[in-house]
Amino acid sequence: MATFLYRLGRFAFRHRFGVAVAWVALLILAGVGASTATPAAPSSFSVPGTEAQQAVDLLEERFPGADADGATARVVFKAPDGHKLAEPASRALMNKTLAALEQSSDQVASVTAPLTEGTVSKDGSTAYASVAYKASATELSEQTKDALLATVERARTGGLSVEVGGSPVQPAEEGSGAEVLGIAIAAVVLVLTFGSLVAAGLPLLTALLGVGIGVSMIGVLAHAFDLGDTTSSLALMLGLAVGIDYALFIVTRYRSELAEGRDREEAAGRATGTAGSAVVFAGLTVVIALAGLSVVGVPVLTKMGLAAAATVALAVLVALTLLPALLAMAGKRIVGRRARRKPVRRASMKPSGGARWAHFVLRRPVLVLVASVIGLGALAVPAASLKLGLPDEGAMATDTTQRKAYDLIAAEFGPGVNGPLTVVVDAGNSDDPRRAARRVATTVRGLDGVASVGPATFNEADDTAVITVVPSTEPGSAATEHLVRTIRDSGTDLKEITGARALVTGQTGMKVDFSEKINGALLPYLGITVGLAFLLLMLVFRSLFVPIKAAAGFLLSIGAALGAVVAVFQWGWLADVLGIDQTGPIVSTMPIFMVGIVFGLAMDYEVFLVTRMREAYAAGETPHQAIITGFRHGGRVVTAAAVIMTAVFGSFIASGEQSVKMIGFGLAVAVLLDAFVVRMAIVPALLALFGNAAWWLPTWLHRSLPDLDVEGAKLNSTRGIVAATNVPLPDTQAMPLFVLAK
Repeated sequence: MATFLYRLGRFAFRHRFGVAVAWVALLILAGVGASTATPAAPSSFSVPGTEAQQAVDLLEERFPGADADGATARVVFKAPDGHKLAEPASRALMNKTLAALEQSSDQVASVTAPLTEGTVSKDGSTAYASVAYKASATELSEQTKDALLATVERARTGGLSVEVGGSPVQPAEEGSGAEVLGIAIAAVVLVLTFGSLVAAGLPLLTALLGVGIGVSMIGVLAHAFDLGDTTSSLALMLGLAVGIDYALFIVTRYRSELAEGRDREEAAGRATGTAGSAVVFAGLTVVIALAGLSVVGVPVLTKMGLAAAATVALAVLVALTLLPALLAMAGKRIVGRRARRKPVRRASMKPSGGARWAHFVLRRPVLVLVASVIGLGALAVPAASLKLGLPDEGAMATDTTQRKAYDLIAAEFGPGVNGPLTVVVDAGNSDDPRRAARRVATTVRGLDGVASVGPATFNEADDTAVITVVPSTEPGSAATEHLVRTIRDSGTDLKEITGARALVTGQTGMKVDFSEKINGALLPYLGITVGLAFLLLMLVFRSLFVPIKAAAGFLLSIGAALGAVVAVFQWGWLADVLGIDQTGPIVSTMPIFMVGIVFGLAMDYEVFLVTRMREAYAAGETPHQAIITGFRHGGRVVTAAAVIMTAVFGSFIASGEQSVKMIGFGLAVAVLLDAFVVRMAIVPALLALFGNAAWWLPTWLHRSLPDLDVEGAKLNSTRGIVAATNVPLPDTQAMPLFVLAK
């Protein structure tokens, strides 16, 4: 591996302009392809294998004229204090608004009248109208959505309080300030790390180019593979993260090789062969984690994972080929001007911060280990109370129209009206379909937690009925989830009696099934991801202990991060500080995304740090000295990478959307804990305690495993090493380097 990548790095260095032109041409082609590609159709959300999805599919088959997934908006009217909506002026304004809603778009299927449908509060001051659309929320045109909001805004001028909620009313789009802020922070950290604008700019340049190609290719394939906006967003976030990390690692090694006295081409080859090998395997762990999302069985997650994995693979290729070419173009500007003018002698050098920290851990390994594990364990305690769910309008900011509509309906009509259940009765095998539907409605009406049951609506074939059930509890509550399961259990018993099958769906039913599917897939996903990464790390480090330690450390960090998320977003700790308006269940996709993303980044840091230790140990250093060497060369790069990632993810905490804020906080905490507590405290403490045993591998396994030579031992015999005349520097991380570049 190292030899092949060494040759690849030297090839790219020698053919710098050809390699650079090829990548730029690919970027242009991808950009042109994306701009001319057929726009992606609105992404369809489905959860195959669940009862809710079966019910939706049945409705589409048995009610061909209706859209089972059609969007629905609710417009809530509130009369001024002391007044009724039945008063002439209020009634006229409400009727005028309803008529305008019907005429607002040809995508509107129907609009209900509150005064005739009975959706008026007992005191007559509040009412709501339902606006049904012929298409799903993702298929509605922007003109249709804008017309809905404009009609509501006009109605407010007549003296009524009018709010609107539902799937057609999307939250305001957030700007891309987080990405811009993240890049700005990354630039500052890179400049401080390298002391050179050119060296700092290379990781940013290669990362942006790789992300540009990756996101553009997603745009080209979006229509054919039904890739939504969230797919490109995840690819953008991870592409930037790993792209900067991988280039940072290789540039750092390149400067280290220069300081050892090698000429620039040889340094580029060796940096690509050694650090590049680590990048390849670090990238593979991320790809495994992202591709493993296919295990969940939800198509949208599978597509997001595979697209992001492809972007990460692209970032690896860019780092291995384009970066050596750019290093060749950079020349001696890869180090700061001051360092080029004034070399620093060995005698004046002080041990780096990483080396000093390693010495501290080696003197007190048990204390550091125990303190770190206890600290992470304490943070993980709240995770035992983790409750998963999907956010609804009740979790939005209190000043949004969706939240105001939600609160008005809950206060005047009951919380369950915000999340009614749809019971589909498949009576095709029943002797008396209508009698079977009545039996289902009667049984459901008698269950605890049911506020009301609507009349059954049959299709033209008279073999399928739809019944609306309003719970007495709010949509995301445990009681509502229990009601969904109870109705399904009752449907199983009724099938034996009536021959009819009762299926529960609707937005609430779909959310319950989605959360359960995610929960059920979490452990298999974790097992497959960690298992494959264990095999990969065993190949890299030729050790049983190192991959076990890496996986165990990841579990500690992810548990602590989930605990912090629960404490803040579910329990409400620091809620005011972080601007959290509403606490509640953790987003169902949060744990599995955290596992995938954080696992990939954690293994990046593990590989970056421990490969230098392995390289030093293989070169004959003692286990303790190898740890110090690893920190001297890798501590600074891991610190810089972790600071960049923490800042990038942490910037999303400022988002006004609760789920985005939650994901940003969780990822920032996870990266911070994994890099600085697990990788830089627990890892060296364990390696120090185990000594030579940490690098042990059974003889029979050692012989059977292929020698990938990640540490680049075979490069020692490579011909063409040219020593420079300058005195080499012992610490390539502590400050800008002096290099006599050819």
